Amino acid sequence: MTASERALELARTAALAAEDVKAEEIVALDVSEKMPLADVFLIASGTNERQVVAIVDAIEEKLHANGAKALRREGARGGRWAVLDFNDLIVHVMHQEDRAYYELERLWKDCPVVPLPSAPLPSEG
Repeated sequence: MTASERALELARTAALAAEDVKAEEIVALDVSEKMPLADVFLIASGTNERQVVAIVDAIEEKLHANGAKALRREGARGGRWAVLDFNDLIVHVMHQEDRAYYELERLWKDCPVVPLPSAPLPSEG
């Protein structure tokens, strides 16, 4: 079993939204074979609490515009580790320090990495 096309589309959209507000270390993992509750985990980092909240808001806004609403939202106010549950996609936005400590990628290391698009660089004028 692999991640659904809808989950992959949501992950790509969320990754671009996170990148737009300067999220770092954006990674998507296909957890569909290991976890019955979701197809993809998207993990992104912010350098401070305010940026973590901005990343969460940007992802929610972009996905909502594409017809997806978070079923659950936890931890966003604290700005350290927020979890957004979009059913097929679960987004973790973490402060860099917390991400280094918890190492979610290591916990899910046997799951395939989902290729993500990168936002085009602004053209020089």
